[in-house]
Amino acid sequence: MPRMWAGIDAGKREHHCVVIDEQGKKILSQRVENDGTVLLELIATVTELTDGDELVWATDLNAGGGALMISLLAANGQTLLYIPGRIIHHASATYRGDSKTDAKDAAIIADQARMRRDLQPVRSGDQTSLDLQILTSYRTDVMCDRVRAINRLRR
Repeated sequence: MPRMWAGIDAGKREHHCVVIDEQGKKILSQRVENDGTVLLELIATVTELTDGDELVWATDLNAGGGALMISLLAANGQTLLYIPGRIIHHASATYRGDSKTDAKDAAIIADQARMRRDLQPVRSGDQTSLDLQILTSYRTDVMCDRVRAINRLRR
């Protein structure tokens, strides 16, 4: 059973990380840039807080802006759970405060990871998944090119 949970509200340029303990008490709340060295410092800081206890990370993005953080966590042997954004959106209504902030979202992500048992860990991609991602990106490029061509013809 994990003793600490770190929730990451991932963004394109910045992430917000909140670490909570078993009782849901905030241990750390920090905004960091989406930069490799800064993220490695965050991982080191959070793992030092655990004193050898098991730590679980959770995020609401599994690609895009959170990709660097995900790859760094995987490279450092950290457990990472994925919580879909819709779950965070619905859960946020049950937490105090009306405003939507990155710190609040990160705290909700950490707390949901602490309470839920149905979350799936993020795994590094196998070859089939990587091939599907490449094919999907090619298809998206072709569709965008087609739409551009149709719009040019209409003009």
